[in-house]
Amino acid sequence: MEKEVIESEKKTSELKHIPLELLDDFPNHPFKVRDDEDMLELIESVTERGVLVPAMVRPKANGRYELISGHRRKRASECVGKDTLQCFVKDLDDMEAVIIMVDSNIQRTHIPPSEKAFAYKMKLDAIKQQGKRTDLTSRPLGKKLSVTELSKEYGDSERQIHRYIRLTYLVPELLELVDEGKMKMRPAVELSYLDEDSQRDLVDAIDEEVCTPTHAQAIRLRKAFNENVLTRDKMFTVMQEEKPNQKDRVILKSDILNELIPKNVTESKRLEYIRRALQYYGKFLQRQRINAKENR
Repeated sequence: MEKEVIESEKKTSELKHIPLELLDDFPNHPFKVRDDEDMLELIESVTERGVLVPAMVRPKANGRYELISGHRRKRASECVGKDTLQCFVKDLDDMEAVIIMVDSNIQRTHIPPSEKAFAYKMKLDAIKQQGKRTDLTSRPLGKKLSVTELSKEYGDSERQIHRYIRLTYLVPELLELVDEGKMKMRPAVELSYLDEDSQRDLVDAIDEEVCTPTHAQAIRLRKAFNENVLTRDKMFTVMQEEKPNQKDRVILKSDILNELIPKNVTESKRLEYIRRALQYYGKFLQRQRINAKENR
């Protein structure tokens, strides 16, 4: 996608080698630059062959330039000690810049849900503003795209695009759980309708109970919020419910118990015996840790 965008723009752009120190990141750029395995591969490629695809920038009034595409190439160039980056320079307004920025990055191989969510929202917001203008008539900048057309262009269904955009209403802690795969998209979408304070309370409940809401629980939380009956206590009560898909099951077979528990402990007192034994073992481990610190 990025090469196609560059090809469509380079005829009306100026190709220049620009000092890296004059390149500013795109404001609120949704696609993060990470020093991960992909970056290491890009650094190796830049070291061996240089930057193969020029970046795209637009000039700023102060003599600097704003990156539209090429943030990872800039980072790789910095890592290998280069001073400049080859760039296409093009005058673009804010709406045009957002559209090209998203088109240049959205179809990368590995994109976390949060990045795709904010990219979709930024492009649709730009499209809404673009639709108010009458001077933009050519593709790729002038076509007044809808969610339907975005779906055709990027491959996600219309419903999925709407779900992604809802993720932008989550507090960062919940959004991070989605990126890490610890919370699914559908419950996350339901939770996005809670206000910030309720979401913060939910983060506390998730941390304390070491689990995330199921889709059904998220629906109940949203319903309670809409009815103005969602309290912090109610939220914790919901999160304390056992979730078969998230709780590790511990099964103690009778033959193992018979080996560990004295025969004089009756069946009705076995659970209390196990509880006290675990408490005692916990204190034993604590004493060991204290002794280990004192002996250092």
